[in-house]
Amino acid sequence: MAEVTWPGEELITAAQGGDIDAIAAVVSAAHPNIQRFARSLCADAEDAEDAAQEALIILYRKIGMLRATGALASWMFRIVRNECLRRARRRPVAYTPVPDTAVTDSAEYEALRRLEAGRVAAAVAALPPDHRRVLILRDIQGYSGRVVAETLGIGPAAMKSRLHRARAAVRQTLHTTSESDSGGEHEHNDT
Repeated sequence: MAEVTWPGEELITAAQGGDIDAIAAVVSAAHPNIQRFARSLCADAEDAEDAAQEALIILYRKIGMLRATGALASWMFRIVRNECLRRARRRPVAYTPVPDTAVTDSAEYEALRRLEAGRVAAAVAALPPDHRRVLILRDIQGYSGRVVAETLGIGPAAMKSRLHRARAAVRQTLHTTSESDSGGEHEHNDT
């Protein structure tokens, strides 16, 4: 996988200071990363495109609010995630009776996929920041373990440990929420 880069610290600092050319350069450089986030988090291509555009607008307007230059990726991930979740909640899933079971299965599958994407995004968002950054860089952005460790200024062993804990926490959260969803049904059936 090709290495994906974010704008440099000097450029981000200039953009935070209000330099219009720097802001335009940051938005332009961040665009491919933001699109990748949106494609991986949103339920469909249309929502992904809309969420990416909204995130770019927010970046352009509010770059001065970014507290740390190294937090651009996690800030953009949160914005895209929130946009995707907002769009998924807003969009009704229409079920129309159609005799063709392939179409019906497709609608059911799509609804389940949207719910699952929202659950995964919420589980990732609930991680402690150091675990979330490792997980995003390694599993979502696709950086190598070495690059993730260097980017975060930690050793490879610490990176692997954090990644393992982050993945385990996401799995546990997803397992717990799926058990509580089905557990509630079982309680009602027993009475």
